[in-house]
Amino acid sequence: MTAGGYSPSPRPAFDRPTAIRAVAATRHIWGDAESGEVADRIYASTARIHALVFSLPRGGAFRHSREYRTVFGADEVLHVLSGTMVAANPETGEVHKVERGERLVFGPGTWHHAFAHGEEALEVLELFAPPPSTGTSGAYARTRPYLEEPVYADDDALGATPGDRVPGTMRVLRAADIVWRRDLGVLTGVVASTEHLTVVTHELNAGDAAASHSHGGDELLYVLSGSLWVRAWHGEEVHVFELGPGDACYVPMGDRHEYRNHGSGLAEAIAGIAPAYLP
Repeated sequence: MTAGGYSPSPRPAFDRPTAIRAVAATRHIWGDAESGEVADRIYASTARIHALVFSLPRGGAFRHSREYRTVFGADEVLHVLSGTMVAANPETGEVHKVERGERLVFGPGTWHHAFAHGEEALEVLELFAPPPSTGTSGAYARTRPYLEEPVYADDDALGATPGDRVPGTMRVLRAADIVWRRDLGVLTGVVASTEHLTVVTHELNAGDAAASHSHGGDELLYVLSGSLWVRAWHGEEVHVFELGPGDACYVPMGDRHEYRNHGSGLAEAIAGIAPAYLP
């Protein structure tokens, strides 16, 4: 990070199927003294998708500053890997509590802050599209009026809770919100799907194999638990990777690929595909 000024995050990109180990993900420190600093592990930042894991220590938080503005021109899905995240839109006063395994989704133009709540450090997988390479991060943020006074309470809820409320700018997605399918021969759940980004979760029992398939976008697959073998075809090349928890795999748009669970227990993964899930 450049002292005293904004420093854009690195943009690791790949031209073929690639395994990205947790220990090899690109490290970056985002933020400054006013916004708070966040430890990022950036797995991929291509022309179509941006994927990272950000970490906050117990009691840590990020907000925003004039240099580091947390409002972007992208759809985002934040999956809590560990700890509890309290997320806020400091423009509207919305506050959401997101537990481990739950997701927060919001669209372009949404200011957001995050706080590590409770006794654990916080780790969150962030899937983001369109990516920073298209001007949706720092460049976009500088076009927005600066938010001088954050608010962390929605007073419209007073006198109207419970009851019908105007939909907010953020939504917490829990297990009951997943739309399940078996089009690949394994259990796949659609977590969120927009014009720019589809996020799915895969659950493979021991011995399961997903059918060979391709997407109309770049894919970043992140293993949550268990072990997955990924085989991908790129022209005449065949790539085979064994991934464990915290490891990821990048597959370019249009490349055929499959997943297999050669382990003895359930394997779980989450994937972001941008811009389109279907070929």
